[in-house]
Amino acid sequence: MSSALFTYLLRLGDNVLVLGQRVSEWTGHAPVLEEDLALTNVALDLIGQARLWLAYAGDVEGRGRGEDRLAFFRESRDFRNVLLVEQQNGDFARTMARQFLFDAWHHELLAALSASRDERLSGIAQKAAREVAYHLRRSAVWVIRLGDGTEESRTRMQAAFDALWPYTGELFSANEVDAEMTALGIGCAPASLREPWLQRVRDVCAAATLAVPADGWMQSGGKSGRHGEHLSYLLAEMQSVRRSIPGDRW
Repeated sequence: MSSALFTYLLRLGDNVLVLGQRVSEWTGHAPVLEEDLALTNVALDLIGQARLWLAYAGDVEGRGRGEDRLAFFRESRDFRNVLLVEQQNGDFARTMARQFLFDAWHHELLAALSASRDERLSGIAQKAAREVAYHLRRSAVWVIRLGDGTEESRTRMQAAFDALWPYTGELFSANEVDAEMTALGIGCAPASLREPWLQRVRDVCAAATLAVPADGWMQSGGKSGRHGEHLSYLLAEMQSVRRSIPGDRW
């Protein structure tokens, strides 16, 4: 069980670590000052959540790797985040579409994990859920604001949804790790999250005058360590300072 739990915790931590790093790339570059601050705070929330998940993963592994070592001294093939979170920011519409699609799923996941039989996991999920509720409200507002805005903003938001939709299928795929965690009452079945997620997406898209993309072929592999080139570049930047003096104490 410890091996499956370790992998499960890595997924939870890697998702928010990688997305937090992506969102932080907007610092100093957002379209308005208020958004510059808001995006920075969202990134800090996500990285703070990553610390909790990865610290627990390190304790479960029992090899002396804390959250810093797991974050900064693994290669891309060792990361277990879904492919959605590593996608490049693109324009502001694409960033907010990616954030909303993840937030809507993340909100449902944390609600389910809050009832986990694992008390430490449940506690982290409950704490993170309060932050993610705000993330979701904010990203949904931006999807509606841009989708129901000008012709250009609507075109950009629709293009963002269309481009990112093939990465959403992986959110609901399951393997033996998910099966074991679900059977033990520690995790939840990924497929159980799809209908509430999809209903929220439909509601927000309706308010934003956007079309929900049709399901088709879906990208996958991130949860198994198969990533695109974008993650390698992201990690190279994220890990460069810590790896520059690997034996030092910070």
